[in-house]
Amino acid sequence: MTGVSGSGKSTLIKEVLYKGLKMKLGQFSGRPGEHKDIIGWNQIERVVEVDQSPIGKTPRSIPASYVGFLDEIRRLFSLTPEARLRGYAPTRFSFNVSGGRCEQCAGQGKIRKEMSFLPDVFVDCDACGGERFNEETRSIRYSNKNISDVLRMTVEEAVEFFHAYPKIMRPLRILNDIGMGYITLGQASNTLSGGEAQRIKLAYELGKESRGKTLYVLDEPTTGLHFADVEKLIQILHRLAEMGNTVITIEHNLDIIKEADYLIDLGPEGGEEGGYLVASGLPLDVVKDGKQSYTARYLRDYLNGSSNRAAQEQIAQR
Repeated sequence: MTGVSGSGKSTLIKEVLYKGLKMKLGQFSGRPGEHKDIIGWNQIERVVEVDQSPIGKTPRSIPASYVGFLDEIRRLFSLTPEARLRGYAPTRFSFNVSGGRCEQCAGQGKIRKEMSFLPDVFVDCDACGGERFNEETRSIRYSNKNISDVLRMTVEEAVEFFHAYPKIMRPLRILNDIGMGYITLGQASNTLSGGEAQRIKLAYELGKESRGKTLYVLDEPTTGLHFADVEKLIQILHRLAEMGNTVITIEHNLDIIKEADYLIDLGPEGGEEGGYLVASGLPLDVVKDGKQSYTARYLRDYLNGSSNRAAQEQIAQR
């Protein structure tokens, strides 16, 4: 979905289509925008908006728990001989539950210090040294690593460490393949950028046993991303489509636009002069036939090899 700023892209996709489909599927997500009907909605089983909001509301949300392999890691530690001898269940290795966590910091690893006339600061807990777990829990080791050591591992390191466990290795491999190999398994959600949070959400979707028929909605997913990250994002979107899903992106970035199977361009201007369909079809068809389309003009220059960076900036500014 393309078009100049204010042409109605977000209104059509997020307010009308997304909320309308949610209502059709019995999952109310707010009153949808005015429309007559959504044709073909019964071919969709799920509709998901993947935005750049944090993966959790608190620092307790971490990539390992969000993507879903932390439960398997905890179970693995509970099956070690020493843990079985002590009667430790998988919950012992959760920093959200009393028993195995450090109670002084409630499993957060940090203590909040209020500063007069300055922002509050967070310092490592004196009791656990930022490890989140008490000494008894940290004494349980798997392959010479305790649970705190594992949460400090990067995704790339964890792929090698858990290579013999498919249920853990598969989601780790997905995270690594999409360029998230540098984040740690226990990294707090509030330290992740919007682009990182969005890619973790996409990794979660890629890791699910999907039957396809899911519609994904992304509103300008390239915001704040480096060009190398945009390439990785494009690969993720292609993988979702290959699984039988449909991906709708509201986008100005020409790298994303040229990869689309179908373009819908609104305009011709913004505000009261927007909201009209000015071009649609395959990217090459839009380039040839979109006489009123600013997207067609800049996409044509982009595909012809002229100043790609300048073209992207100009179309975004409009």
